[in-house]
Amino acid sequence: MRRARARKTKHVKVVIVTGTPGTGKTTLAKRLVKALSFEYVDVNQVIKEDRLRSGYDQKRKVIIVDETALARSLTKRIRTAARGMVIDSHLSHYLSPSLVDACLVTTCDLRTLGQRLKKKGYASAKIEENLQVEIFDTCAQEARELGHEPIVVDTTKGISLAVVIRSLNRKGINKQEK
Repeated sequence: MRRARARKTKHVKVVIVTGTPGTGKTTLAKRLVKALSFEYVDVNQVIKEDRLRSGYDQKRKVIIVDETALARSLTKRIRTAARGMVIDSHLSHYLSPSLVDACLVTTCDLRTLGQRLKKKGYASAKIEENLQVEIFDTCAQEARELGHEPIVVDTTKGISLAVVIRSLNRKGINKQEK
């Protein structure tokens, strides 16, 4: 009897960047994409492209997204990816840890966060809500509860990309050849 040959599947490296809005996720994600030669995945764009919006919360002025459908959509993108990816969203930690090589959680001090959100035009109630999320370390806690081992990146005084890259290197994530 001949043994069936196992098909080799290429595993692309996946880095998720999560954190409270205004803490520097997108800045960090885009810098990592450039440094690692990875693909950038903007979850807001995925939500639009895949029509994952299930409603709108008028009071909070935010779209409602089905996290399960989003996770399925991102999983499909990961499984068909040709190169490593950095996934940018405060929802990215809902992805299964089995698909993720590194989970980065951005954070910053409350004064800085408040200033950033005000500059972005957030309403007072939304700023207060996001400050509460940051006070309770919600994104990192949820990531841990979902099985991730988050690397916390404090962006209060900027981002030390070299420090973040060293942390990723320890997890086997290195720059890709083009």
